[in-house]
Amino acid sequence: MSWSAKAVAGAADRARGAFRPAFAIVVASLSAAARAALDEEISLRRPFLWLPVAAGAGALLYFAADREPSFAVSAAALAILSALAFLARAHRAGALFLVLACVAGGFFASVWRAARVDAPIVPRAGVGFLTGFVEELDPRPNGARFILRLASAEGLPGDVVPLRVRLTTRGDTKFSAGDFIALKARVLPPAHAALPGGYDFSRDAYFAGLGGVGNALGRIDVMPPPDPAPLSLRFFAAVDRLRNDLSARVYRALGGDTGAIAAAMVTGKRDFLSEEAKELIRRAGIFHIITISGVQMTLVAGIFFVGFRRLLALSRALALNYPIKKWAAALAIVGAVLYDIGTGSRVGTERALIMTTIMLVAVLFDRPSLSMRNLALAVGVIVAFQPEALLGASFQLSFAAVAALVAVYEARGAMIERRRETPPFGRAPSRFVRWRESAGELLLHGPAAPIFATLCATSATASFMAGDFHELSPYVLIGNPLTLAIIEFFAVPGALVGAFLYPFGLDGPVWRYVGFGIDLVTAIARLIAAAPGSSLPVKSFAPFAMVFLSLAVLSLVLWRTWLFRAMAIPFAALGLFGAANGEGFDLAVAPSGDAAALRLPSGELALLGRGKLSFVGEQWLRADADVRAPADARGGVSCDEFGCVARAIDGRAVALVTDRKALIEDCSKAAIVIAPFYAPEGCGAPILLDRRKLAETGAVTLRFSGEAAQWRTARSPGEDRPWSRTPRRRPASAPPAPGDLASDDAAPMD
Repeated sequence: MSWSAKAVAGAADRARGAFRPAFAIVVASLSAAARAALDEEISLRRPFLWLPVAAGAGALLYFAADREPSFAVSAAALAILSALAFLARAHRAGALFLVLACVAGGFFASVWRAARVDAPIVPRAGVGFLTGFVEELDPRPNGARFILRLASAEGLPGDVVPLRVRLTTRGDTKFSAGDFIALKARVLPPAHAALPGGYDFSRDAYFAGLGGVGNALGRIDVMPPPDPAPLSLRFFAAVDRLRNDLSARVYRALGGDTGAIAAAMVTGKRDFLSEEAKELIRRAGIFHIITISGVQMTLVAGIFFVGFRRLLALSRALALNYPIKKWAAALAIVGAVLYDIGTGSRVGTERALIMTTIMLVAVLFDRPSLSMRNLALAVGVIVAFQPEALLGASFQLSFAAVAALVAVYEARGAMIERRRETPPFGRAPSRFVRWRESAGELLLHGPAAPIFATLCATSATASFMAGDFHELSPYVLIGNPLTLAIIEFFAVPGALVGAFLYPFGLDGPVWRYVGFGIDLVTAIARLIAAAPGSSLPVKSFAPFAMVFLSLAVLSLVLWRTWLFRAMAIPFAALGLFGAANGEGFDLAVAPSGDAAALRLPSGELALLGRGKLSFVGEQWLRADADVRAPADARGGVSCDEFGCVARAIDGRAVALVTDRKALIEDCSKAAIVIAPFYAPEGCGAPILLDRRKLAETGAVTLRFSGEAAQWRTARSPGEDRPWSRTPRRRPASAPPAPGDLASDDAAPMD
């Protein structure tokens, strides 16, 4: 080896020798920082906040199973892990067992909930004669939708008698909630997801006790009940009648969409609202104003709390000698419960009530009312009693927004605490510390505080908005602060005062006051909706994207140290990668087989099938980031009374057959044949999606890749869940069963 080569090798050895200590120093520094951050998180009791997250993960594991878990085994797993967590509580392993026990608890809560609500479901479409009590009635401009708790059912397929069904009727209704009625109705099973991984109405219907949906046929007779209705049914029916009367009063007083929005804010009844108004406020990103959600519940509870406390403070004897703050909190809880009952006590309002009640109970026990710990307790209660809510957009958006706002509130409190601390003697704060305090003062106080809070809440909910609704509203930072200010000043106080004065007939001027505020809101919504880029379409995500995006949001809001919050960066990167690389489709087929969406050679989707296809068509177009209405996506397809044919993006012929007479010809010419009935084994199409195949797969999407096709199915092989039972085997030669052809117009999916 030459002298120069030896010199180079020696320099390399010295560099490696110097690198090892430097690398060790970096690792040691990071380890020490991580231990210090963990100690700080433990001192702040932040790891507790992840226990409800673990319970929620257990509930999600239940819904990911392809068959119903064993009740006994789930209970035994919870008992064993809970015992191990208790026995190992003094050791490090105790934390691991505690997390596993929470996962098992969420899983068992879901199993228990499914067992409690189990009820029969109609297996296929059929016509029957039904009798029962009307539990809830939602009037519409051209009819009504109502929920019927069945007493008897004759003629339904399989002689099934569901617990309750949801029906629609046209024309004037001569009955109300609480009446016992008899009618003839066409009943269908609740619709399954139109896309793999999409919204599954059948699952929500199962947990709501709905065994079928459909349409009333002919006359509806009100008759004396054979047995008195249960007390709970009579109570909530009376509440529903009062809500309908008040809703009609508000709607008539204001008229148009202003009256419809006011009625929705006051009573939770949204059926008077036109589709144009819904689209307007959706594009403006303020759809929450017509839903009784956490915003309204918090405002109502706050008005009750502050109002009662001010009234009690008018008495000096009470203010000086009694805990009027706690009294006001207790009265506010009562007021919030009455508000929940008066607005229908739906899942969304119940969840908001739980969160609000826990925060008010904290006041009773002299605990901080606005804390992440209270929010975690609320999530734990929801997982324990309504685990299916975790899959709903309402829970996801509400929890993310509230968690972000509480995190901002905690940051403000931490900044105030740092100011109270006495700095070390002779040590001035660094330039970075001074800059951080100035930025915190600007963002957490003063006029910029509402905008910053809205920015945080919007950022926390953005991934759920994009994943659930396939769109983002960039101008929500403008619309939300303005509309919330108007709602706080006009809508919520006016709704409470108007509802109180309604029995006395003195509510008219109040509704005009509320209407003025709503007109301001809709005017702002029109300006926002008309702005360029007011609604950005987003394609469907990869299945794993929402998991990592949720972990990113949780890491930011639950941890307090910046080192642990930095965990959100890799989670967000993985989530955004999944969002940008979602699994698209070139063909989507509804589980009923009577509708499909096909990508044409032009690259656009076209809808195939009879009827308007408004429900499934909108889902397919949104998942493809297509802003067209379903009625505008029918071009490029040839349809007649026998079905529809079109060419796919790769040139292969696709046929959707609605009449058996065209089956022989389409099977011989088309590469893909779709049929809403049982096709014979002799069909020569390379891909046949008939009633038999779709019963096994559910909704199907295909991605064409050369001669092959990549499949995604809504049902996994052998899936057997209470809301998605394994289909019964049927011989290929068996005659068609009644109800093989389900009309899209007959399915009341709205």
